[in-house]
Amino acid sequence: MIAALEALLRLKEGNDRFVADLRGRDASGGQTRRNELAADQEPFAIVLGCSDSRVPAEIVFDQGLGDLFVIRVAGNIVAPSQVGSVEFAAERFRTRLVVVLGHSMCGAILATLEELERSRESQSPNLRSIVDRIRPAVEGLVSTEPRLNRDVLVQYAVRANIRASASQLRHGSPVLEQLIEKDGLLIVGAEYSLDTGVVDFFDGAPAPD
Repeated sequence: MIAALEALLRLKEGNDRFVADLRGRDASGGQTRRNELAADQEPFAIVLGCSDSRVPAEIVFDQGLGDLFVIRVAGNIVAPSQVGSVEFAAERFRTRLVVVLGHSMCGAILATLEELERSRESQSPNLRSIVDRIRPAVEGLVSTEPRLNRDVLVQYAVRANIRASASQLRHGSPVLEQLIEKDGLLIVGAEYSLDTGVVDFFDGAPAPD
């Protein structure tokens, strides 16, 4: 088992390599690695990320086959299936780091802000289910006085949604609560910048020494 802080350091170092365009190793994995993983896996981090095609966790953290247990859903929202997936990996594989990975200019956030500003009756009920999970985290920002300009509003909303998802994982599952309290599970929130490629671990991550 890899401790949470060591896992977090691995992700930070991998992101540094990605930003510098220096691949650490063959992240695609060869036959030997595939054979090793055929019977079992030991991912060192769980990543609940957005489905956006520009933010594949294995690439932005420069990791390979079997390194990350990745759950992707639009808006990196937390619903029962996502909670269950995190519980499964944390218990089955003893993975001790969970990262909620959002990103700048998230389409699900933009859709939620648009819905708050001008409700659309024609919106698909499936898409609305995503918007409704993001809404509580960001609706207070829309009514802020003085009103935030659009770019700042989106930036704040992205981070508010990440914080809300991380908090839901920390406090919405007895299984995860027990692992946090007794077994060193760490849940952090992070934002990936589409412009720079940098991942900022801003919520729940220990301050550097």
